[in-house]
Amino acid sequence: MARKRKDEKKRRRLRVKKGDTVLVISGDDRGRRGTILRTIPKEERVVVQGVNIVKKHQRPIQAGRGQVRAGIIEFEAPIHVSNVMLVCPTCGEATRVGYRFNEEGRKVRYCKLCEADID
Repeated sequence: MARKRKDEKKRRRLRVKKGDTVLVISGDDRGRRGTILRTIPKEERVVVQGVNIVKKHQRPIQAGRGQVRAGIIEFEAPIHVSNVMLVCPTCGEATRVGYRFNEEGRKVRYCKLCEADID
């Protein structure tokens, strides 16, 4: 059996997926809602549309045949998954997510507030 390294942390399951609507619960963008554009499970981070906008000073670089323009670009930076909360599509409230098996035997996510299936 392989030994765990000290710097290795246990990864948690992400309870949100690409396309989910989430509410930011902490940080500069607290209270904002947005859609998840990308998940990064290894780092436990998500990229939310319109949230955590950062500016990057881009240098002109040669990329293949074309050239990337220089200037200041703005993009959404990843935020930790603990700083977002899923918004239930049924009741519209920010909620915790649970898992259960439905009638067909599939494992589905459900809203802990209204008990409705999310997907």
